[in-house]
Amino acid sequence: MFKDIISIKDLSKDEILAVLEKSEEMNELLLRGECLDMMKGKILATLFFEPSTRTKLSFSAAMHRLGGNVIDFGETRASSIAKGESLSDTLRMVEKYSDFIVIRHPKEGSAKFAAEISEKPVINGGDGSNEHPTQAIIDLFSIRKFKGQIKNLNVTLLGDLKHARVVKSLIYGLAIFNNINITAVSPSGLELEKEIVLDLEKNFGLKIFQTNDIYGGIKNADILYVTRIQKERFSDIREAERMQKSYKITADLLEQAKDNMIIMHALPRIDELDYDVDKTKFAKYFEEAAFGVPVRMAILSLMK
Repeated sequence: MFKDIISIKDLSKDEILAVLEKSEEMNELLLRGECLDMMKGKILATLFFEPSTRTKLSFSAAMHRLGGNVIDFGETRASSIAKGESLSDTLRMVEKYSDFIVIRHPKEGSAKFAAEISEKPVINGGDGSNEHPTQAIIDLFSIRKFKGQIKNLNVTLLGDLKHARVVKSLIYGLAIFNNINITAVSPSGLELEKEIVLDLEKNFGLKIFQTNDIYGGIKNADILYVTRIQKERFSDIREAERMQKSYKITADLLEQAKDNMIIMHALPRIDELDYDVDKTKFAKYFEEAAFGVPVRMAILSLMK
């Protein structure tokens, strides 16, 4: 079905729905404690030039659950990258050892570049501040599981919206569904880029209300999607740390939330979600993370 998965914008609504349906099948399989052998004899290569826990481990678990194997690129300092090998040469070698490649890289456009170089299917595991399409599909699957449908929802995106690749993929994923209202809450200077807002309004008819008011963003939300301040993308670390302390969701703050609101987060969390929130009925982010395995099983099973 898919040769590569580089951007959520490359996928049609029907294709996304097909992945969600397949994800449901895979989730039921896991709940029954079953595994498949459809990837027997196949190898997935994970090339992560940035740190990862959930994405790398869930892709590895997904491949193993499907009966395949995984080879890991490891840390760059333990590879030929440390000797000065180019990304293109690395890709040309890795594709000789594997059947699928998942790449995470700090440079925007790196996944697209990898797909152009490699003859094997490439999946974007996050390219800089650009996109993280498989996380967006996990988020859409989670919303459907928690809310029963992906429509008629007020979604608040809160945090570092300028650098958060998960938000940029998710918002385009949400835009193809019906009656989704977006409130974008961020510190001044970390708003969604104007080009993205204009594109969503012009080409998808999605209206986005932007504010710096953390309180106003919570009151009417059906879904509160929190993202961390991405300190590694800042030139001034002290400024990032200041913003981390000012944008924090606490259990007390949630007293004004709708009774059926849910909180999602791609993780890792730093200071933006108080640990007391974990004990509330709103917290769904660890369940969301668990869905990474069946969703990525579905994605791998649909790759050409």
